Amino acid sequence: MTRLRFALLNAAHDGANTRRNFRRELDADLVEFDAVDRDLPDHTEFDGVVVTGSRSSVYWDEAWIPPLVDYVAEAADSGCPVLGVCYGHQVLAEALGGRVAGMDGFEIGYNEIRQVREDPLFDGIDESFTAFTTHGDAVVELPPSATLLSENDRGVHAFRDGRCWGVQFHPEYDAETAREVTDGKREQIGDARVDGVLESITPEAYDAACEAKALFENFTAYAERLAAGRSERAAADD
Repeated sequence: MTRLRFALLNAAHDGANTRRNFRRELDADLVEFDAVDRDLPDHTEFDGVVVTGSRSSVYWDEAWIPPLVDYVAEAADSGCPVLGVCYGHQVLAEALGGRVAGMDGFEIGYNEIRQVREDPLFDGIDESFTAFTTHGDAVVELPPSATLLSENDRGVHAFRDGRCWGVQFHPEYDAETAREVTDGKREQIGDARVDGVLESITPEAYDAACEAKALFENFTAYAERLAAGRSERAAADD
């Protein structure tokens, strides 16, 4: 079978870590677009679309954000599988009719998340699992046709809407990224909290969080099944 081709919509303002992490985790040819620079595909003919994290909020008045939300809505409407991670999860929620708002405080570090409903995206992942989180916004209203998949006491951590999934946590992070992102939050959350989170970024915590990386394989397997179905139908039409 031909190798899958995913659009990677990179919403990070400094995209090097983001690029490295997603290229390591996704077994597909990634066509990267710099969403912050308003560089977006002019079509939705991909096997999947992946939207990354960002330091921005979806409700900020920045010129690049509405076109990204609109493109994700278009991709979803076309039937293309979409995976949104952290900011991408929030973009997907907005694109499908949900609502994002600022949180009371900031969630950061390795935290426990609970599955509330079984879904193929979480195959091989325990009902209660560890993942690195870093966000001050949350999905406060799911899209009308979405289903909640996971949460913790800070809110929604995953949802599904048709062929689209959003996850608030960061399964793609390596320990280096977790440390770098945490250290960059000193002005936002203070030195004491940053230092505490840095101490918690241990090999053991990272190993526990690696379980959640299975969702990338699961998303890819889902996209492969759809692509195989399209190939079979095309062959039957010939």
